[in-house]
Amino acid sequence: MKRGKVVVVTGASGGVGRATARAFAERGARVALLARGREGLAAAADDVQQAGGDALVVSVDMADSKAVDDAAQKVVDAFGHIDVWVNNAFSGVFARFTEITPDEFRRVTEVTYLGYVFGTRAALRHMLPRDRGTVVQVGSALAYRGIPLQSAYCGAKHAIQGFNESLRCELLHTGSGVRTTMVQLPGVNTPQFDWVLNRMPGRARPVAPVYQPEIAARAIVHAAFHARRREYWVGGSTVATLVANAVAPGALDRYLARTNVEAQQEDGEHGGPGNLWVPADGPHGRDFGAHGRFDEEAVSSSPQDWVSRNRARMGMGLVAAAVGGLGIAVTSGLRRRS
Repeated sequence: MKRGKVVVVTGASGGVGRATARAFAERGARVALLARGREGLAAAADDVQQAGGDALVVSVDMADSKAVDDAAQKVVDAFGHIDVWVNNAFSGVFARFTEITPDEFRRVTEVTYLGYVFGTRAALRHMLPRDRGTVVQVGSALAYRGIPLQSAYCGAKHAIQGFNESLRCELLHTGSGVRTTMVQLPGVNTPQFDWVLNRMPGRARPVAPVYQPEIAARAIVHAAFHARRREYWVGGSTVATLVANAVAPGALDRYLARTNVEAQQEDGEHGGPGNLWVPADGPHGRDFGAHGRFDEEAVSSSPQDWVSRNRARMGMGLVAAAVGGLGIAVTSGLRRRS
């Protein structure tokens, strides 16, 4: 049995969670894979093992607090403790707010928001007595900026943002060795756009530019081991959106109202079985993997992501450049005087 970090990834059967589980495994981690879909979980376990990690599969609905607690205990029973817990599982409805039923809105909130709350509580129950560990909340630019057609999802992501800030302050107040951080993602090429319950005429898609899930996974792994930072922004589009929302939110409202209903749809039949109430890969489904159908347009690198992960190095570089420039200026001045 490898003695690497013990990492729990929720929503690990597909998309960003699937890519993240593999990225941790490439570091030799023992990875617990939590999700509902059994086909995707089995395939994710194969990915982890092929990447050099050990895998533990736990089928769980993140909206069930008791089941989440039980899942965390299974991880501890198998691996001894939990070093990193990554909250990533979510669901959504792609529709105008007035076309989402109360039960559907509640279900999205229970999975996407309360699932993070229940996951965090389960993680802390095992981390706090050891006084170490990290909880990574996988967020989105939509944690700050709501967009049309995703009111339930945006509401849940906003709630996660507020919850995480409150928890972070409490941990800092007590001087705890347990850390929490949040990673805000852009539009990512995942299967979710074929899973989402869709009531719009077009086929759901992310707003361009679209990033490959491995970019998100690298950021999440980095955040897990550099959790003193409260937040990471991934992708230039995330930075642009959050800056615009901070500077001119009203103008951004009007821009999104004019462009984003069309920008989130494309021609074609609605894909996939949907996963609001049952996993998309079961009971007679298939493994969807980490990638969606946007490979041809998705970018696999992000200069902004590199800058975000290497902010300290960039800062030292800028200081060195400034000192060097000052030195050149002083030397030139002395030469002119001599």
